[in-house]
Amino acid sequence: AFSLCLSSMLDVGKWPVFALLPPEELRLIRQACVFGSAANEALYVTVNDEVFALGTNCSGCLGLGDLQSTIEPRRIDVLCGKKIVSLSYGTGPHVVIATADGEVFAWGHNGYSQLGNGTTNHGLTPALVSTNLLSKRVTEVACGSHHTIALTTDGEVYAWGYNNSGQVGSGSTANQPTPRRVSSCLQNKVVVNIACGQLCSMAVLDNGEIYGWGYNCNGQLGLGNNGNQQTPCRIAALQGVNIIQVACGYAHTLALTDEGLIYAWGANSYGQLGTGNKSNQALPTQINTDKERMVEVAACHTSHTSAAKTQSGQVLMWGQCRGQAVASPHLTHFSTTDDVFACFATPAVTWHLLSVDSDDYLTVAQSLKKEFDSPEISDLKFLVDGKCIHVHKALLKIRCEHFRALLNETDEDAIEIHQFSYLVYRAFLEYLYTDTINLPPEDAIGLLDLATFYRETRLKRLCQETIKRGISEENAITLLSAAVKYEARDLEEFCFKFCINHLTAVTQTQAFADMDHDLLKNFISKASRYGAFKN
Repeated sequence: AFSLCLSSMLDVGKWPVFALLPPEELRLIRQACVFGSAANEALYVTVNDEVFALGTNCSGCLGLGDLQSTIEPRRIDVLCGKKIVSLSYGTGPHVVIATADGEVFAWGHNGYSQLGNGTTNHGLTPALVSTNLLSKRVTEVACGSHHTIALTTDGEVYAWGYNNSGQVGSGSTANQPTPRRVSSCLQNKVVVNIACGQLCSMAVLDNGEIYGWGYNCNGQLGLGNNGNQQTPCRIAALQGVNIIQVACGYAHTLALTDEGLIYAWGANSYGQLGTGNKSNQALPTQINTDKERMVEVAACHTSHTSAAKTQSGQVLMWGQCRGQAVASPHLTHFSTTDDVFACFATPAVTWHLLSVDSDDYLTVAQSLKKEFDSPEISDLKFLVDGKCIHVHKALLKIRCEHFRALLNETDEDAIEIHQFSYLVYRAFLEYLYTDTINLPPEDAIGLLDLATFYRETRLKRLCQETIKRGISEENAITLLSAAVKYEARDLEEFCFKFCINHLTAVTQTQAFADMDHDLLKNFISKASRYGAFKN
């Protein structure tokens, strides 16, 4: 189970809404979504397929059955075990998911029938969207501000909800209370990818053609004009170009070709088209990406931010970036397009469902951590206080000068240690595998002794930090004595000042009564120099 947890760990650290979750909970997250007008709502799925929600819960968008906000994650029982494959949300917000079984569930804001249940009552708990979809398997969902579209395994698109600009594709501007198949010129065509801007919809076909419908006042349909469209229209300007993925921002569109090129069109007042200027484009314009092949484009209908990933794994961003207008693709140090939205979009929401790659890939650090004290491929064991600690000679030589010298002189496969306790020695070896220490302050003293003995300066510093964090009136003298003994000057100074500031309480402790004579004399003279006795 341990390796599973490690490989399944989704890094949600850049999304502030997750900041209060304890590390043991964060380790279990396998999928996550951050949404809402202030990025204050979140849903996540754990390795056990349990679904949790937290945040402000506007319009009941957390699906918890009430309108209560929650700073602690609460479980959405009806979704547990469902295996979510696609998730999208509107600005109400309403939330829509597709499950591995091809079912669609929706909840939250429903003022425009965007939940597809034929009513306009908000949905406080996830409900199956059934009209016209019961015999279909949905693989992908996309939401605009208040409308929803769904893609089936047959390549059909269904749409429902707000339709003021024709974004439902029904040929009218009447809101659509239940799912309706988007046909007209998509009849007999196979759609493979969908996306929604605030008030428009886009579909990519299996033959590389791309269609758009709905609001077009900024040219976001790429048709060369600014007229709204109530039924799907092919973007003729991309004739002969094979589109494989589309992403929509608030009022702009990005498309990726099978050759790794990016085309952009629509609104551009924040430079979100990446053309180097801020003029809207009603026709697709190829973006200059320095001949780098692109493998992903990213945008979200809540923002004017754009991002893309190159074949070599570099991430570019442009558009509105924390209030700045960046008009050309800018190279970042991020490893995923998700990080662009976490750090630079306003609001900082996820542009799609965050998911961990399910291949059990471990980083070097994770692999080493996992092998610590595991007998499986260990070639050396330390015997301390009658207990075994399993390690790997090569790693110890790489990580510690002392072991490099020691292990070059001996080919023992078991070494007995008498000088240090099991707890301390195990913590030291674990540090060599993980770069961190995990000990209460009193035990960190023993580790400080060891770090001094083995001349491990960084470990010594870590121990000092741990001890400082755990100082109290009861243990201050003990810690001070240890600092003196192991010549940890910085720590000695810290403990001494603490003792002076809490002099009355500290001098009444047992540790003070038992204090070594020389240390006591030294303490009193130093305290007087500090003016501790000037009454």
